[in-house]
Amino acid sequence: MERKIKNDEELSGHGDRESRRIVLDITEATLRHLDAYARIKSIARLDRDVLHIGTRSWDLSRKRHVYLVGAGKACNAMAMALDEILGDRLARGIAIVKVPDAADVFRRTQVFVGGHPLPNEEGWRASRKILEMVDQAGPEDLFIGVISGGSSALMSCPVAGISLQDEVDATDVLLKSGAGIYEINAIRRHISQLNGGMLAQRIRAAGAEFIGLGISDGVGNPPTGDIAEPFPDYASTPIGPDRTTLEDARNVIRHYDLAGRLPRSVVDYLAHAGPAQETPKAFPGNTYFLINSVPDSCIQARKVAEGMGIPAVVLTSFLEGESRDAGTFFAAIAREVQARGNPVQAPCVILSCGETTTRIPDSSLIAGHGGPSQELAASFALAAAKAPGACMLSIDSEGTDGTTPAAGGITDSRSHAAAAEQGVDLHAALRGHATFEALTRMGDAVHTGNTGTNLCDFNVLYIPAR
Repeated sequence: MERKIKNDEELSGHGDRESRRIVLDITEATLRHLDAYARIKSIARLDRDVLHIGTRSWDLSRKRHVYLVGAGKACNAMAMALDEILGDRLARGIAIVKVPDAADVFRRTQVFVGGHPLPNEEGWRASRKILEMVDQAGPEDLFIGVISGGSSALMSCPVAGISLQDEVDATDVLLKSGAGIYEINAIRRHISQLNGGMLAQRIRAAGAEFIGLGISDGVGNPPTGDIAEPFPDYASTPIGPDRTTLEDARNVIRHYDLAGRLPRSVVDYLAHAGPAQETPKAFPGNTYFLINSVPDSCIQARKVAEGMGIPAVVLTSFLEGESRDAGTFFAAIAREVQARGNPVQAPCVILSCGETTTRIPDSSLIAGHGGPSQELAASFALAAAKAPGACMLSIDSEGTDGTTPAAGGITDSRSHAAAAEQGVDLHAALRGHATFEALTRMGDAVHTGNTGTNLCDFNVLYIPAR
């Protein structure tokens, strides 16, 4: 089977090779386990006219049409699994992905390449086609939705009065504002015709039945548990109820002083929107299955590490804040473990996941490309020299970090010195948000392509005994 980490040999061929090998093996095994294609195929099958998903079944002979809709950074794997399972029973499918993959095979599903982190016109066109498909449906129809993180940008269809360019500009401002993803989504969901449960609401208005399969990239959500059982507390994204409110969106504008930076159409719409424009808060008639959730990556990685005979600690599945600060923090953890044995004796693995961010108050400072995970890895390298052998990998688990084709980066206690020898200034790379170029020159940019999952950032830190 092809490895998830495409440039594994390059990454393990320099620096502290033993530490890198441990970190890469843990990451590889974890990504394989989380692949949504295999997880969906493990609980779903078609037996003649009966569709079985987990503990529930649907007689498709009683349905006029079965439709598949999907969006997200792991949508390739999710939609491909359902397209394959349903076969000729699928009337039509529309999937909006971030990165197409030559290995993807779709029979009845049309694939569009949307924009992420910024929306694009192809995602907008695909969203319009989804709305047209929903609007011609009726009570005899069944919709199956497959949604993962990134759908807020990929499934782009702003409300009347807000243009696609306005939504693009608003997203760009929000991503650079320092706001957390929950705050960013509070605005994005309330200016969309699809996000924040608006798609599910439209399907319900048509009278059609809906089944949702989702990957939750919300920091703070619980682990998945038994994925064969319907998940009663599914929320957010285009297919589930939304926990954010219009007032939340207005507070984000106030707290981050965005009224003069966001497009005027967005500010005015949110200022005057009333109860009729609020996102839906419940869908008691829908059936949802949660395929993966953010803590799953650390839970699985701990099992892998312990299976290798290495003690592992999940430090947090709530990691947020500035990426470069997190990198410095993890280097400090490595020093504490080696010097004091806290919170665990070395050798050990420290695991974390969540969603760190990078604040860019002035776009003119940008000198290259990068993403939060690459900034975390570069920052770790600057502070890790005093923790001999320590090695850290940080990736966006879906396979693309920020504006780059890399999933993230891996550095160790030798990386800073190695960078200096190669003429790579990591301090300058962080100041100019050009860590992709720096890590690529160092041979430390991690490449995976689509992983089949999307659970925000995933970090593995190995600390050998000093």
